[in-house]
Amino acid sequence: MGKGKTEMAVGEDGVAVMSILNPPVNALSFHVLISLAKHYEEALRRDDVKAIVITGSNGRFCGGFDISAFRSPTSAKEKLKVTPNEFLTYYVEGGKKPTVAAIDGLALGGGLELAMACHARLSTSYAQLGLPELQLGLIPGMGGTQRLPRLIGLPKSLEMMILSKSIKGKEAHSLGLIDAIASPIDLISASRVWALQIADHKRPWAKTIYRTDKLPSSKEAREILNFARAQTRKQAPNVKHPLVCIDVVEEGIISGPQAGLIKEINCSKELQASQTSKSLIHVFFSQRATSKVPGITNIGLVPRNIKKVAIVGGGLMGSGIATALISNNVLVILKEINEKFLQAGITRVRENLQNLVKKGHMTQDGMEKAFCLLNGVLDYEQFGDVNMAIEAVIEDLSLKQQIFCDLEKYCNSDCILATNTSTIDLHLIGQKTASQDRIAGAHFFSPAQVMPLLEIVRTPNTSPQVVVDLLDLAKKIRKTPVVVRNCTGFAVNRMFFPYTQAAVMLVDHGVDLYRIDQAMVDFGMPMGPFRLIDLVGFGVAAATGAQYLQSFPERCYKSTLISSMLQDKRTGEAFRMGFYIYDDKRQASTNPEVAKYVEKSRRLSGFAPDSMIAGLTDKDIVEMLFFPVVNEACRVLDEGISVKSSDLDIASIMGMGFPSYRGGILFWADTMGTNYVYSRLMTWCELYGGFFKPCNYLAERAIRGFSLGAQIDRAKSQL
Repeated sequence: MGKGKTEMAVGEDGVAVMSILNPPVNALSFHVLISLAKHYEEALRRDDVKAIVITGSNGRFCGGFDISAFRSPTSAKEKLKVTPNEFLTYYVEGGKKPTVAAIDGLALGGGLELAMACHARLSTSYAQLGLPELQLGLIPGMGGTQRLPRLIGLPKSLEMMILSKSIKGKEAHSLGLIDAIASPIDLISASRVWALQIADHKRPWAKTIYRTDKLPSSKEAREILNFARAQTRKQAPNVKHPLVCIDVVEEGIISGPQAGLIKEINCSKELQASQTSKSLIHVFFSQRATSKVPGITNIGLVPRNIKKVAIVGGGLMGSGIATALISNNVLVILKEINEKFLQAGITRVRENLQNLVKKGHMTQDGMEKAFCLLNGVLDYEQFGDVNMAIEAVIEDLSLKQQIFCDLEKYCNSDCILATNTSTIDLHLIGQKTASQDRIAGAHFFSPAQVMPLLEIVRTPNTSPQVVVDLLDLAKKIRKTPVVVRNCTGFAVNRMFFPYTQAAVMLVDHGVDLYRIDQAMVDFGMPMGPFRLIDLVGFGVAAATGAQYLQSFPERCYKSTLISSMLQDKRTGEAFRMGFYIYDDKRQASTNPEVAKYVEKSRRLSGFAPDSMIAGLTDKDIVEMLFFPVVNEACRVLDEGISVKSSDLDIASIMGMGFPSYRGGILFWADTMGTNYVYSRLMTWCELYGGFFKPCNYLAERAIRGFSLGAQIDRAKSQL
């Protein structure tokens, strides 16, 4: 990434147009601000400049402050002479010549803060405006907490900041954030005219920081802010930066804008040093790095456009995958074995689309257009021109093998042959075909139209071109891809298989299963392990457990708890009965019948009551469930199943719901130190057996003081 700069051109009308040039999104950096400050000094000094317009190059105003700029050398920051906040307050807002922001494309974070310091803002109707800093564990740090409430009012500004919710130019205009809407062609010329009208006192020369017309009374403001605090504590109990943001906003309303700006600066510095911010920034960069695969994406391959996809199987997964594809303008052929199953699959797709409309993710017109891209069939006759075929049937090896043979017969020789299996080895699925270089895993997570992760699985024979194509498809359908190598469970399910096993082990040793679930929810998981088993179904849990027992018998914990409940048809949420009981609205409540199955499992396990287990804290429970996951993730790295620890962090967050504000499973472990993780596992191994035994990879790093992240990544990149 370049350092960035600005350019200035002064027209005959006396307007200096300053353009930010820092592709791809014209992010602010200290180099950009240094350049902008120099141009401001020149424009304010020149007699032929009457007014200023700020814009961005190539149809993008400014996508925010470059996060990596925080790590810039001190000299780069010192050259700016003033802080970014002071630059906006004194150069832009307090300058003796008016400035108008001409916004197209993006005005996010620091970009919107820059625009709000201007004396007016013009925008295209579809420009995107927002303050998403809280997604990084930060708060707006260039006056955003003070200026946004003064432009659009307190309730809406809190919504935009706390929820990191961006709005389009048209809505921004209706709220008062934007002064006028212009077409992309007319945006600069209209902004020039507006700026000159301000200079000639034909329009208000308004300084946003001193506006009060949109602010409520002190009493009403406190009521709004206290309500926001209550909601925030409920929805985000484990992080503090949203509450800090509310406090900073309140300071400006109660004590005045200058006090608010000072508090914003001080709190921003504190939050930049917080563990939450470090974790979320790690996630930010890690997510963008998932599409970079050594030996695949750096050898000059150009992705082939996947326009048409065939899906075999219209069940829950097949219909979800179809929905994800057609809602992103990809043609889909959905095949089933009979008309009844086919119509059921098509109905599921339509229901999925309707849910997207209800949630505001799609318009009704968009839904109808998407649905027209779906074609249901009962045979393979229309598979001849598809670019990719995805097998999405039940986890039955012989059935999958037959389907792959059929796909090889009916699809063209360039068609990618993919499976959505979550556990079965790809070698087995494709062993009866001759097209080994075209076979890959395209593992979507349920529900496929909602979950953001796509696990791309490659075998030693999979062509790099196929991987590049799948990475491009993931981008097209707005999924985050993680490329892994082939093994039982691949990366995501494999590293998390000890999670539920550890939970069941604790239950067999005497811990209440509902307490375990609550401890994990309190930690930040969307649900506990037993609620998760109910969701996926006992049949799936038992089948996948058998796969892991076959592949990794030496480190599996065997219990009768799930199998005995399955025998009595306590199969999970789909049938309203599992570890929990479910009402008509799928609301869960504890199941008193579970006690007898727990008692039976404990009796058969032969474990006596344990004083250490009885004294476990919630922190102990979290670590006893997650440290075996960390251990297995180390094995996944050691075996080269995943080449980047950061990929596993993203996979844990997007595939299993690990809280993003903790940075992902391995990043979180690193915050405690490898030696701590290793010593805890060794203690439990001595007490409870080999299930907890640390792998050699983890042991080596603990002894040498290496992290589970950067050190492993560097070692792998040298292979």
